[in-house]
Amino acid sequence: MIHIVDYGLGNTQAFVNMYKRLGIEAVRAASGAELRGASKLILPGVGAFDHAMELLDASGMCQPLEWLVREDKVPVLGICVGMQLLAGSSDEGVSAGLGWVDGRVRSFAGNPASVALPMPHMGWNDVIPAAGSPLFKGLEEDARFYFLHSFYFECSDPASVAARADYGFQFHCAVQNGNVFGVQFHPEKSHHWGAALLKNFADL
Repeated sequence: MIHIVDYGLGNTQAFVNMYKRLGIEAVRAASGAELRGASKLILPGVGAFDHAMELLDASGMCQPLEWLVREDKVPVLGICVGMQLLAGSSDEGVSAGLGWVDGRVRSFAGNPASVALPMPHMGWNDVIPAAGSPLFKGLEEDARFYFLHSFYFECSDPASVAARADYGFQFHCAVQNGNVFGVQFHPEKSHHWGAALLKNFADL
């Protein structure tokens, strides 16, 4: 069963509802005990990196998640700030991230290619999937996704880049490292394209 990690950030019910429409069972998990039996994990998030890590740590779910993802190899999908938490660190704060994908979260405002653009990066944008990325399997070439963010994930290893999008320059908008996946955009707000991506994750 898909477990949506509910640590106080992000609209977890939106994912439960979307999976229900797809005929797939998903539940919210707000404690380590409620994570038991998860076959897939979704880690949503909005807001600031440090605040998200503080709430996740306070929930008591960091260690159970570490065990499930690292030891049991349960697939996990980080979304928006949830994807950024997969990194080791962020320019936005001082807290350490989960470190499941090598990289650092950077600010658009700190990049000369995007510093003059409106912040946050908000609205619909095209994505360029990496060849063979399972999250984007079967999606149309004109698939678009909804973004709302001022920081982006910078992968240390090019092999971990699952997709790119353009905002003054091509930034990494999706990542994959083994059983760890992340997308910067909001699939729950991205109509049938987002639903297709969430189904692809469920089908892994």
